[in-house]
Amino acid sequence: MTDKEEKDQISRIQAGDVRTASRLIRNLEDCVPEARSSLKRIFPLTGRAHIIGITGSPGAGKSTLVDALISAFRKREKTVGVLAVDPTSPFTGGAILGDRIRMQRHAEDPDVFVRSLATRGALGGLSKAVGDAVHVLDVMGKEIIMVETVGTGQQEVEIVNHSHTVLVVLVPGMGDEIQAIKAGILEIADIFVINKADRDGAGQLASELSTMLCMVNKFPGDWQPPIIQIGNVFEPATFAESVGKLADTIDEHQRHLVEKDLLGDRMRRKAMVEINEALRDAILEPVLKKLTESGEMEAIADRLLRRETDPYTLAEEIAHRFLK
Repeated sequence: MTDKEEKDQISRIQAGDVRTASRLIRNLEDCVPEARSSLKRIFPLTGRAHIIGITGSPGAGKSTLVDALISAFRKREKTVGVLAVDPTSPFTGGAILGDRIRMQRHAEDPDVFVRSLATRGALGGLSKAVGDAVHVLDVMGKEIIMVETVGTGQQEVEIVNHSHTVLVVLVPGMGDEIQAIKAGILEIADIFVINKADRDGAGQLASELSTMLCMVNKFPGDWQPPIIQIGNVFEPATFAESVGKLADTIDEHQRHLVEKDLLGDRMRRKAMVEINEALRDAILEPVLKKLTESGEMEAIADRLLRRETDPYTLAEEIAHRFLK
């Protein structure tokens, strides 16, 4: 891609061109070299969006909640981008597009952009390309970017590294209060959402969460995570009211981050994750590729199986050879 073509591509993305943005995100997922070059150009244009991470167990109703939040933020005349991290298809290697099907009613709204990303084996409930895709949506001018994780249980805590506000979605009767303790979700949540709160056990779950929160002496930035209950989606009036309350709480948390000068800390944490990932791509990936293509990786595995050496000595030898 020539310099002019790259500038034209970025201009189209800034103008909100969905096709161009989707193509760049796909190329970033596929690790196309020219996509990395485009990302370098757009990075200085980022940093304006409020990024909301939405995590929770499979079946907690995250996609339905995201769909409702899109409507709530659009009523506030905010532009919205959604990155829905789906499981990888075993046949195509792409995302199983369940989330985009649920959010189809927003498809014709030019101020809403929904994109599915495949996990492709990435841990933490997130796709490896999610951070890069967030930048693309930011440059598109999306004021709110929601990142919905795949819902893989104890690895969900990685969402905190990509978000300004983290929503943890729980459902009564699924043992979520125990899962919250096990997964460290108590530590990452800025807002707890009890979804399907018309079910039996919603009050008990809220009470147990409140008890756990009361055991914390001091919250970072003096923000105690509120507990928002969302009722039955088939009761439109009360459902919309509770989702509106959740959207208000998200706005309140954003104001809190700004007023308490905490937004910079979250952005710094995100920047540290990005530089770690960039270093891994720049240093580790080429080494692994060369070892694999040369067949040396197979020989290394054979040596380990025969117990002729150990992984740590091998790693030191390889690092010394490639990082002279």
